[in-house]
Amino acid sequence: MKPIFIAGPCVIESSELLDVVAQKLVEINKALGIDIIFKASFDKANRTSIKSFRGPGMERGLQMLADVKEKYGLRLLTDIHESCQAAPVGEVVDVIQIPAFLCRQTDLLVAAAKTGKTVNIKKAQFLSGADMKYPVQKVLDTAKANTQEVWLTERGNSFGYNNLVVDFRNIPDMLEIVPRVIMDCTHSVQRPGCGNGCTAGDRRFVPAMAMAAKAFGATGYFFEVHPDPDKGLSDGPNMLKLDDLQSLIEKLIA
Repeated sequence: MKPIFIAGPCVIESSELLDVVAQKLVEINKALGIDIIFKASFDKANRTSIKSFRGPGMERGLQMLADVKEKYGLRLLTDIHESCQAAPVGEVVDVIQIPAFLCRQTDLLVAAAKTGKTVNIKKAQFLSGADMKYPVQKVLDTAKANTQEVWLTERGNSFGYNNLVVDFRNIPDMLEIVPRVIMDCTHSVQRPGCGNGCTAGDRRFVPAMAMAAKAFGATGYFFEVHPDPDKGLSDGPNMLKLDDLQSLIEKLIA
């Protein structure tokens, strides 16, 4: 199965940022003959602190994402946090993502399934790969057509306080449930809640996470990218530098 790639900034910071990232993704697509899906969140509803930047909100954010699709022809992915967001989001994006903490929320999964869009479910930090058969079944039992795709994404498990560990055996376990299992190479290097009111992380390990996932059979890769991650308004410490994305993808498709 040909691997897929998902990339973009953690949160919509500005139209200018979306343009910079989208232009780079188009360049990589042309250079490597691939089809990167553009990702950005219109609302980060699960930030550590109430003072943290959340994004422009759904109405403005969806318009900004629609502009990216119109200008650059990129497919879109974004996440939802409430079931009422599914229908309007489904009118704009190609893939609806269910956040890891919310992957067992039945109403959210059902609402996403009813859009007819591909649903990407992130594995919770407190579940095993095998446990994900139940969220998948909720979507499949609601799906509008037998051809509707459900993807699963590995992003690590809680390891005590303020840390994650990746058990790469989750990837083959989830491949027994769905054919498309994605490795979230950037969120898996997070240090949740240990950044003085925000999530910290260590982007040095992103390439290793990607290559290890490839060895375990991953069929997709998720990267949050930013031209200057240290200035990113969300998840900066674990975002990959935009200029480093192409060389890493080259290694993954070699």
